[in-house]
Amino acid sequence: MNTMKTVQINSAVWKVGNYFVAQCLNVEVSSFGDTKDEALDNLQEALELYLEDNEHPEFTIIDKPEIVGSILKYA
Repeated sequence: MNTMKTVQINSAVWKVGNYFVAQCLNVEVSSFGDTKDEALDNLQEALELYLEDNEHPEFTIIDKPEIVGSILKYA
């Protein structure tokens, strides 16, 4: 008997050149597409494949994500 599990995920989407990148913040999975919706659809598919191959996935629970900008100095 296969029971479906449900988990709330948060994703970030941004544009790089001509493409949109979608990244899940709860697991290290990302994808891209020509449009925001396509990137999110592709991310959904990538997450489904990730979960099919991972019997015990670990999710980072993110209640209220916030985008915070900062300046980083490096050599």
